[in-house]
Amino acid sequence: MFGDTTVRSPYVSMPWSSVHILLHFAVPLVLARVAFADRWKHAALLMVTTMAVDLDHLLADPIYDPLRCSIGFHPLHTYPAIAAYMLMLLLPRLRFLALGLLIHMALDGLECIRLS
Repeated sequence: MFGDTTVRSPYVSMPWSSVHILLHFAVPLVLARVAFADRWKHAALLMVTTMAVDLDHLLADPIYDPLRCSIGFHPLHTYPAIAAYMLMLLLPRLRFLALGLLIHMALDGLECIRLS
């Protein structure tokens, strides 16, 4: 489904890229506030730090391609990595990081669908 990493679409625009990046911050913040009200700042901080997973884009050439599907292309966006993030949910100390990583992968997956 997300295997084609060279998808080309006439519907890509910089404003949408900005919305996509904004969602990587907004969704974890909203989830933290709603689901973890007693410790939302801690939860939000940990979930937002998972944006660092995009450092694996530095291994790609070009580093940024708005028409490339990240899922299945970048090392930390592969299916085995996503499975590891799911397993992290089982460990209470890693749960917020796991949620942040899975939210990140879900948003990137939605972007892949949008590009196809």
